Amino acid sequence: MRVTLADPLALIPGFERTHREQSARYPAAAPGWQPVHTVYVPADRFGAETVEQWGAAALELFTRHLAGPEHLAAVFGVSADLAADVHARVAAKLRREPVEDLRVDFEDGYGVRPAEEDGHAAWAAEAVAALHAAGALPRRWGLRVKSFADGDPGRSLRTLDGFLTGVVERAGLLPEGFTVTFPKVLMKDYLYQFSDCLGSLEKGLGLAEGTLRFEIQVEATQTVGFLDTSLAGSLGGRLSAAHFGVFDYTASCSLPPHEQRLDHPACDHARHVMQTAFAGTGVELSDGSLAASPASGGRDDVHALWARHAELVEHSLRHGFYQGWDMHPSHLVSRFVTVYAFHLRHYAEFSARVRAWQEQREAGGGVMDEPATVKTMAAALRRADLAL
Repeated sequence: MRVTLADPLALIPGFERTHREQSARYPAAAPGWQPVHTVYVPADRFGAETVEQWGAAALELFTRHLAGPEHLAAVFGVSADLAADVHARVAAKLRREPVEDLRVDFEDGYGVRPAEEDGHAAWAAEAVAALHAAGALPRRWGLRVKSFADGDPGRSLRTLDGFLTGVVERAGLLPEGFTVTFPKVLMKDYLYQFSDCLGSLEKGLGLAEGTLRFEIQVEATQTVGFLDTSLAGSLGGRLSAAHFGVFDYTASCSLPPHEQRLDHPACDHARHVMQTAFAGTGVELSDGSLAASPASGGRDDVHALWARHAELVEHSLRHGFYQGWDMHPSHLVSRFVTVYAFHLRHYAEFSARVRAWQEQREAGGGVMDEPATVKTMAAALRRADLAL
């Protein structure tokens, strides 16, 4: 064919550099395994038996108050065609792997206890090493340190150092899956300061460069203000995830207590900013928690808690947040029921539509899928396969 420009690439001499930068900033990777939740346990209540205890408590509630698949429709709205499958999967999950991601909390759930924190950090390290030796350490694990915004970064780093040193000494290595949660980041510089400290800890512990990674907690309007697409790259690959903190965030918006909830529109805005800032970067996103447990062990109170938690988990999933925080063993039941039902609900449909696209034929039913939609369905199927 006839063209007007003899050498169009000569007109864009910076293209290769820009494209390399794009590939580095937005790696086109299929979704990898991501935990569906993070279980937070205050450091003074954590021990080698914690994971087993949470699983046993959740399974007891599940067995007592969801004896059969027929109860899933009434409590969670799970359709009859999925109820048996979901019920069986949740029962098996609670027996096999009740906790996918564990965080030992030295921040809000622990409080300011300078005389005790060193001891609890050493005790937590011993418990982690014992879990590792028993093959019972969750696939993802770590701790939440105190915030630099509190004005005492030395305390934060001392706990992190003591915990990591204790784990490495007792286990003989740093078990896979470690991360550290960095809360209340009110100043952007704190991220770079903390990242530098992780580098120094790596060298001191003899770990490979880039081993120690961290999660930022987005729990203040100030934090949302400096989230942008360059942040992950500027931290040299150390930023692994961004977790939303519902209660601190809604408090920073001056919302009254009865409006401090995950499904408040202010929280939706923050989550959408997080998605915009980290889309395509490989940084995982996690939603926050429900700060409630059953009012009693009675069926009505347990069902009410499960129904409310399920609403919030579903809200997160519909907004593209596939992970959240669980703060009580009862939350494991509603978490897994809702996640499994969500992934199974459209699995067969998505499979058929992706297959039709691959075979270059119509999917039927008047559906006209765009390439981006097909890519999204393929990602959803992969995410479901990994979660289920």
